[in-house]
Amino acid sequence: YSELGEMLFTHYGVSGPLVLSLSALINRVDLNDVKIELDLKTALDDATLDKRILRDFDDYKNKQIKHALDDLLPKSMISTVIHRANIAEDKPVHSITQQERKNLLNCLKRFDLSPISLRPIEEAIVTSGGVDCGEIDPKTMESKTVDRLYFAGEVLDVDAITGGFNIQIARSTGFTAGLAISRRD
Repeated sequence: YSELGEMLFTHYGVSGPLVLSLSALINRVDLNDVKIELDLKTALDDATLDKRILRDFDDYKNKQIKHALDDLLPKSMISTVIHRANIAEDKPVHSITQQERKNLLNCLKRFDLSPISLRPIEEAIVTSGGVDCGEIDPKTMESKTVDRLYFAGEVLDVDAITGGFNIQIARSTGFTAGLAISRRD
């Protein structure tokens, strides 16, 4: 899965539209098999980002690396990125090696995360699972096995990416079920 969009770093991990869409794809798999790779500088290819880093390094050559990345990253991420790039936080910028700069660039372009768990169901925006759609008449939303039993919305095993699709599913299936019930003898 590859997508460009918005994501948030939170006190518990990551969230936002990209993560919500991803969660629908990984909620039924072993999370040990899932690796997330973020490009923190999507607008810059490796060569352009390297030039940008060199320019910043030139501007801040007499500062410690931990104080030289403010133009490139949010302050809350600097320490983590430096650590992952295997650079000492107090190292002066003018003494950063070419390999350390390459490590920094790789970290910015390929920031790896390993999910441990999904958030609890109580925090869910959308759920998956439910009544198998094959057991329901799609023209009426009535159960094929139990007469006069109708299903709609998230009780169905239907979920979609974020962006209003789940609301549309709920409204459309609810309307269909309501219309079928009102036409019934």
